[in-house]
Amino acid sequence: MTNSADGNYGWDQSADPWIRLMAKGDPNRLLLLDNVMLGLCGEVSGLDVIDIGCGEGRFCRMLGKRGAKLTGIDPVGKLIIEARRRQPEATFHIAKAEALPVPDASMDLAVSYVALVDIADYKAAIAEMRRVLRPGGRCVVANLNGFNTATTKFWARDEDNNKLHWTMDNYMVERSTKAEWAGISVTNWHRPLSAYMSAFLSNGFQLKHFDEPLPDAKVMAKDEGMRSLMRCPHFCTMVWQKT
Repeated sequence: MTNSADGNYGWDQSADPWIRLMAKGDPNRLLLLDNVMLGLCGEVSGLDVIDIGCGEGRFCRMLGKRGAKLTGIDPVGKLIIEARRRQPEATFHIAKAEALPVPDASMDLAVSYVALVDIADYKAAIAEMRRVLRPGGRCVVANLNGFNTATTKFWARDEDNNKLHWTMDNYMVERSTKAEWAGISVTNWHRPLSAYMSAFLSNGFQLKHFDEPLPDAKVMAKDEGMRSLMRCPHFCTMVWQKT
């Protein structure tokens, strides 16, 4: 499933549903990841920040409000048009993560907010992150856990539809997968965590943070569906520093 008629693995056709979903609000981002990612980015006022796989620019706008000088990168033209419309003071490029259109050592912070699973050549993308960061610059990452992307049947359920356990197989086999939700139909890539870790380490990054964010009681009270993440945390976060 590595080929796509639109060249962007379904994202050209899925751009409008994605924009609608972001306008409506995705609980995983709103209730779980946003505050975590903002905290990991830290003080960004005056910093040159690149958001790789920025989509329609939602997180760019959040960082822009905190004073960051934003550059957003996404290969999907419709998403970049929307990002430019909503944040005209920022810089946006229609480009792939594997070939970032910015100079060497020009960025203080690189953000990858659940984007690595959408990138075909993740090794080239991680090498590009290192290229564009200044010495000591950081890459802040949120990504789907490998056991999430290794599933084909999601939760195994009993006869009453109760969740029994999360299903997965062939965890170590890197492969493309189909992801469909909220009218979106795209190709994602499954890789084991060791593949990502090895790619960052081989590019001279130093790991500064790793976690699997969990919803707290307030979040679970707002959205009962978030309770499942206590049994199977779907996301991990990392901070890598260029040495």
